[in-house]
Amino acid sequence: MDVGVRLQSIRKLKGLSQRELAKRAGVTNSTISMIEKNSVSPSISSLKKVLSGIPMTLVEFFSIDYEQDTPPQVVYRADELTDLSSGAVTMKLVGKAQPNRALAFLDETYPPDADTGEEMYAHEGEEAGILVEGRLELTVGSEVYILEAGDSYYFESHQPHRFRNPFDKPARLISATTPANF
Repeated sequence: MDVGVRLQSIRKLKGLSQRELAKRAGVTNSTISMIEKNSVSPSISSLKKVLSGIPMTLVEFFSIDYEQDTPPQVVYRADELTDLSSGAVTMKLVGKAQPNRALAFLDETYPPDADTGEEMYAHEGEEAGILVEGRLELTVGSEVYILEAGDSYYFESHQPHRFRNPFDKPARLISATTPANF
C-alpha cells in the first residue's frame, strides 16, 4: 500500500492543502510533503498525528478504498453493505467508504423478541426511519409507540430511546441517524 499516495488522495478529498493539514496536525509542511512523496516512511505514531488533522483513525485510513482521482462510490450492491449486526438484530450500513459521510443509513432487521438492549441510549444528532415490514415497538423518553409497516418516525437522538420487537414476525426498518457514528 502506498501511504503517500493514499494520504494525498484523502487530503485532497477532504479539501485540505498540505499547509492546512500540517497546521491542524501540529507538524511541519515538509513532513506532509515528504510523506506524500514517499521520501519518508512515517512511524505509526507520526501517521496517527498527521491523521488527527483530517480527522481520521488509522483503521479508516487503511481500510477505506480511496484511489487517486477516483470518484466516491455511488451504488452499493447488497453484498457490499457493511454488516454491523449485534446480537439478534441485523444492521447493514450503506456507504461506509463515503468520504465526509454525515449520516448513517441502515437496513435493520429485528427478529421476534429482539431489541437494541434493556437500557435506552441517547447521543447527539437526529434519527429517522420507516418500517417496511412487520411491527416494531419504539420507545422515546417515556412514550412507547407501536409502528406498523409504512409508519415512520423522526426524533432528536439526545432523548433516551430503544427499539424492540415483542411480536411474532420479523420487523424490517430502514433508518438514518446523524452523526455518522458507525
